[in-house]
Amino acid sequence: MIRKILLLAALLLPCLAAAPTPAAAQARDSLAAGGQLPYDYYFLESIRLKEQGKLDAAFDLLRHSLEIRPGAPSALYELAQYYVYLKQDSLAVRAMEQARAGDPGNYWYAQGLANLYQKRGDTEKATALLEDMAARFTGKLDPLYNLMDLYNRAQEYDRMLATLDLLEQRTGKSEELTMEKFRIYLQKGDHKRAFREIESLVKEYPMDTRYQVILGDAYLQNKRKKEAYELYRRVLEQEPDNAMALYSMANYYQETGQDALYRQQIDTLLMNRHVPSGTKLLVMRQVIVENEQAGADSTRVIGLFERILQQEPDDTQLPLLYVQYLYSKKMDAQALPVLQRVLDADPTNTAARMTLLGEAVNREDTLATRQLCEGGIVANPERPEFYLYLAITYNQEQRYADVIDLCRRALQQVDPKTKKEVLSDFLTIQGDAHYALKQAEEAYAAYDSALVYYPDNIPALNNYAYYLSLERRDLDRAEEMSYKTIKAEPENPTYLDTYAWILFEKGRYDEARIYIDNALLSEQKDAISAGVVEHAGDIYFMTGDTARALEFWQQARTMGIRNDTLDRKINEKKYIPYEDHEDGEKATAPQPPQP
Repeated sequence: MIRKILLLAALLLPCLAAAPTPAAAQARDSLAAGGQLPYDYYFLESIRLKEQGKLDAAFDLLRHSLEIRPGAPSALYELAQYYVYLKQDSLAVRAMEQARAGDPGNYWYAQGLANLYQKRGDTEKATALLEDMAARFTGKLDPLYNLMDLYNRAQEYDRMLATLDLLEQRTGKSEELTMEKFRIYLQKGDHKRAFREIESLVKEYPMDTRYQVILGDAYLQNKRKKEAYELYRRVLEQEPDNAMALYSMANYYQETGQDALYRQQIDTLLMNRHVPSGTKLLVMRQVIVENEQAGADSTRVIGLFERILQQEPDDTQLPLLYVQYLYSKKMDAQALPVLQRVLDADPTNTAARMTLLGEAVNREDTLATRQLCEGGIVANPERPEFYLYLAITYNQEQRYADVIDLCRRALQQVDPKTKKEVLSDFLTIQGDAHYALKQAEEAYAAYDSALVYYPDNIPALNNYAYYLSLERRDLDRAEEMSYKTIKAEPENPTYLDTYAWILFEKGRYDEARIYIDNALLSEQKDAISAGVVEHAGDIYFMTGDTARALEFWQQARTMGIRNDTLDRKINEKKYIPYEDHEDGEKATAPQPPQP
């Protein structure tokens, strides 16, 4: 398509080069009274096709409209856009220049040409055009701002000041324009006029003490410290709670080396109930940085935070900064009550809740985990993390019916952005709960759905495979699923045990013994359950090692398994299969992401 447009553009070059002057074009158009209607039709149709992305057809119609009216500014402007698209900047400039010449009163033609000049680095032409636009289109401010940028690059300060005067005439005096003038006068070395600008702002708005503080800051930055102090003092006499003046006075004390007064002023600012929380947040960040640079301990910083929080019980931003500071100092335990305070003040504060949840999970505090998740679901029902942790907690508490209900509620909250792995995890937990309630078919349906969403869901594959093996059904499929888990986690004793047990059920005892030995030798000792040890006894018995089998069965009983079947194995010294799948539990809840 681009090649075709380039070819058509090349065909237009002679026409463009010989395009008539605007006056000649208008005269010719007036002679052809019937030319305007056909032009409008083809031109507008080309725009419509362009918006539909049919650039070839649109360009054909644009070319035809230019054959009807070669000097038409609107068509030339559109033609310039095609040249820009084709990176033919010189041709784009030529077309845009002719469009502007044909309609000098059109702001957008002039603006497009100015942009092209700047893009090509033709600063002189861009500047001349923007100056003409500033004079011609007095209601538009963009040309003046563009001129400011060009003058600034060229360090033409007098022109910048003249342009700022024009902006001030059109928009009124403002802090932004005044401060820009102040900056330029300082760059010129004209300090007298620089300060006169801000002084004029103070005179313009005598009741707005903010400008007096700004003038004081300008004095302070330029070594006129006594004048700065007088301004700050005067403002604070009128408004003792003025946050800007309080902060600027602190900066004055710091700048003049009065450290004791500086610290006192910072304390005054932070303990002032009328100072906005945002200002206190900025000041505390500065205090923390200064404290770290000085190599001081955390006593003063912690003291300030504690005093502020007593005064600001409903604030949430300062406590979060405090928490970050405490964590940076390895004072995790002290951070928890502060986070709880944030959450009490704002239950929708997800950052605080997730941090508390992470701590609760790490210390295996089931009660705190449940409370945080239940509150999180109420405050932020769209967040899947709370449902996931709560489902795992309910599962650990054997509240299986609640697990199923919760997973269903979670799945109703999903949206197109929800990760497939998260959906799969919920379905896996739901399947585990169904199986615990002896609802095998519902469990398998849930596992099937989980694996549709995420075929590599390892816990789902493991549990599905294990439960199939307990029922001695679909053992080939069970073996295939279980093999995926040990390929993914070859050191995991739970997954090795599942695979060994499937091989056992298929009568492949020697192979089963290899994998159960690997499970027992795993470095993940905490994951070697009594069930794994009992399976080892069953497998060893079937490979002819009755003495070792008996040792494993006795060890399994010591580890906590209490049932008639195991007792019979030990007493009768032989393998006896379970009938009701009493050994069917598997600790396989999906691991949620860390909060």
